Amino acid sequence: MNPIAAKQPRVMKKSSKLSRDFLLKLELRSHPTLLCVVRGALEPLMESLGFSDEHNRAIIRAVDEAVSNIMRHAYHGRPDQPIEVYCNRLERRANGEPEMGVEILLFDCGPAVDTTKIQPRPLEEIRPGGLGLHIIRGSMDTGEYNRAGRLNRLRLVKFARPSQGDCGSSEEKPS
Repeated sequence: MNPIAAKQPRVMKKSSKLSRDFLLKLELRSHPTLLCVVRGALEPLMESLGFSDEHNRAIIRAVDEAVSNIMRHAYHGRPDQPIEVYCNRLERRANGEPEMGVEILLFDCGPAVDTTKIQPRPLEEIRPGGLGLHIIRGSMDTGEYNRAGRLNRLRLVKFARPSQGDCGSSEEKPS
């Protein structure tokens, strides 16, 4: 399989820095049975980046939902279309302290998405489906979609929050 992101326009390469080394790169086909492969690859990676179990599950759920949406909506259930997933470590300063995070880039060759037509359904509507955007937005710090040439790109970002307690400290606190 030829990487689809490698064939993207130069503008996109600069902005997403695809020439850098990624922690994880998956090239897969749009077959639903491969969702477990994506989940299985992400879990130990998120753990190694320091995400809590709760954030780890939320990230995996968001990526699983995004890849499922590519399979269902961009490729209309065709199981042989290319999808690429890239994961990279991010770092930023928050209150003077370094905060580690992850950037997840998803690429597909489906038709361009009209973002004005993508709306999450109201949560009070009780029916199956339509909760993907709620899941993705609620799980990630950032979600950005853009189209470059013939590629759709979804960028998801999540930062690991430092723990609020001293659970890992072996020092005794003064009374």
